[in-house]
Amino acid sequence: MNGDALFSIGEVARRTGFTVKTIRFYPDRGIVSPAGRSPAGYRLYSFDAIARLGLVRTLRDLGLDLATTRKVMDRERSLPEVAAAHADALAVQIRTLGMRRAVLMAVAERGSTPEETALMHTLTQLSEDGRRRLIGDFLDAVFGGLGDGPGMAGAMRSMTPELPVDPDPEQIKAWVELAELSQDPAFRAAVRRPAEDLAAQYARTGARTPHRDLGATVRDLVGPALAGGVGPESPEADPIVAALTAHCANALSRADDVDLRRHLLTRLEELHDARRERYFELLAIINGWPAPEGLAPVLAWSVQALRVRLPRRGLPRSG
Repeated sequence: MNGDALFSIGEVARRTGFTVKTIRFYPDRGIVSPAGRSPAGYRLYSFDAIARLGLVRTLRDLGLDLATTRKVMDRERSLPEVAAAHADALAVQIRTLGMRRAVLMAVAERGSTPEETALMHTLTQLSEDGRRRLIGDFLDAVFGGLGDGPGMAGAMRSMTPELPVDPDPEQIKAWVELAELSQDPAFRAAVRRPAEDLAAQYARTGARTPHRDLGATVRDLVGPALAGGVGPESPEADPIVAALTAHCANALSRADDVDLRRHLLTRLEELHDARRERYFELLAIINGWPAPEGLAPVLAWSVQALRVRLPRRGLPRSG
């Protein structure tokens, strides 16, 4: 008996949460029509119409537009199909909101200028292709013209950020900072110089693997001395410095002389760059890699140890 009951538009509005104006609008869009009219001409709705309006309310709350809602109601499109498409669209919106949140958090934490804020906002609006082009431009500035052998390709991969499809807020913040850093010409030049040395090693060794990475060598040689309290200016540091210079001489096929030690000092100073270390910290966050071991203490020790053992410019060379 209740299934045959008809309800006034006011009662339907109360039951569904729609306004009377909205309920009157839906028949014009072919979504939900009244079951009939009262003798006085007022619209009357059945239980089925109320149920359909409840589904319409759910679909609209989920963000579906009227045209899509009508197709679902008329079964022109299946609800699972529409839900999947809409979920994809929401994922894009969530990602965009996450990017915007990262910019606002970075601005708040760093006290950014309006110009820096504008740049960060631009970086977050890039599409996946746009991000790849931006990083590709950075990698080309660092590795361009240095060869494309397996070793150089591996070095490029080790510096390539891959933002996940669904990044967390920390990954988004890291991406913004890394992208901003990659645009710094001075940083690009500082990163390119070690890449040029690496390419030169490959050119000399041909297909053979180049000598061990300088940063790893410094870590292994200096780390124990630093932990043991050996000062960079102490006599106990002499054999460690000798091992470092021997590594460099072997890698470059050069004599272990003052010129080579000055070259090594320059390389160590370039490696001892807070921007470079920060880049690899951000890269690990973005790519989900383990946090890199910080080399700042061992590099600072090595730089000081070499400096005190080099003759001043203009003085006669020794050893």
